Amino acid sequence: MKFSKATNYALHTMLYLMAFAPDKPVGVLQLADAQSVSPTYLSKILTKLVKAGLIESASGANGGYRLKGKKEDISFLDIIHAVEGTVSLFECCGSEDSQCLIHQTMLAAEVAMEQHLKKTKMTDIAVQAAKSSNFAK
Repeated sequence: MKFSKATNYALHTMLYLMAFAPDKPVGVLQLADAQSVSPTYLSKILTKLVKAGLIESASGANGGYRLKGKKEDISFLDIIHAVEGTVSLFECCGSEDSQCLIHQTMLAAEVAMEQHLKKTKMTDIAVQAAKSSNFAK
């Protein structure tokens, strides 16, 4: 199973904001530099995270992006859905036939994965990342 690079950057961006700047805005250049990604590309991802209500943008001299709401509530699944949407990862023969055994098996696997990602909160690893003072890509 594979998610897009955008999801990878979104997850790392959220980890960075939680671990190293939970209360202050961080500029797109700093976030892009931390991941060695184009600021233009990362801006598009940040827009999706803003639209999903996970972060907010602050303008001005000390502007940038910061977490919005309770960071303890943000799950991996919230971030993935913000970037990838909520469409199923598997299509069976171009339909969602509930009688298809392959579709039933793949759907069950997807549900289990989503449950795991929903209960795994970004704060679970942000504490570890902050202690190590090392932002891993």
